[in-house]
Amino acid sequence: MKLYFRYMSILLKSQMEYRTSFILLSIGQFFVPFLVFVSIFLFFQRFPNIGGWSLYEVALCYSVIHIAFSLSECFARGFDSFSSIVINGDFDRILVRPRSTILQVLGSKFEFTRIGRLAQSILVLIFSLINLNLTWNMYKIVTLLLMIISAVCIFTGIYMLAAALCFWTIEGLEVMNIFTDGGREISQYPLSIYKEWVRKFFTFVIPFGTVNYLPLMFILDKTQGNELMYMLTPLYGMIFIFPCILIWTVGVAHYKSTGS
Repeated sequence: MKLYFRYMSILLKSQMEYRTSFILLSIGQFFVPFLVFVSIFLFFQRFPNIGGWSLYEVALCYSVIHIAFSLSECFARGFDSFSSIVINGDFDRILVRPRSTILQVLGSKFEFTRIGRLAQSILVLIFSLINLNLTWNMYKIVTLLLMIISAVCIFTGIYMLAAALCFWTIEGLEVMNIFTDGGREISQYPLSIYKEWVRKFFTFVIPFGTVNYLPLMFILDKTQGNELMYMLTPLYGMIFIFPCILIWTVGVAHYKSTGS
């Protein structure tokens, strides 16, 4: 971990060399998702609820997903831009270093300007919690933290899968954005408003439902049956990253240099 934080320190210093650019990009990252939330807010001015979910309940769902997405974009961005490492032949150098390839790719790029998106998401989270009449206890607080951690693992896992495909395709596949950006857009609303096949896919295949719907029902006291099951569903989302790591390992074993 010492090496990881060293990577982080170096890249933070390099980005802060252009402070005006950094500040402007951070402000831009604040307003892009903010406008998305404004559209959600205006939607609820016309309709009192959507699928039985109020504005503040959807805002809680929205904030959790966007907090996780901003953290993933910041700290796992190396996997998102991994195709350039393969194309330029830089992965050859990574392989000869006595450190984990995952650690080195993670440390190859950080997007600290995502602090703007993170700040906006935290403000929406505060907005939702202030207006929701919830009785908080330690179980609900832990569940909320597990939701964020689990969503970070899912987004990071998808980035890792997209990067692993580059071992065979060289170029990155834009279709993977369906699961990152598309998954973020779908998951900012509770999955219960979608068709059954969408709910099943984003629960059992790409498990966003385990971080934005099932545990959310526990926090909002909407559960029917075993509350412990709803509380622990984010753990399934965390497990998602392990097969992603396995696929990455298989990809590394099949890597062939581009000769660049």
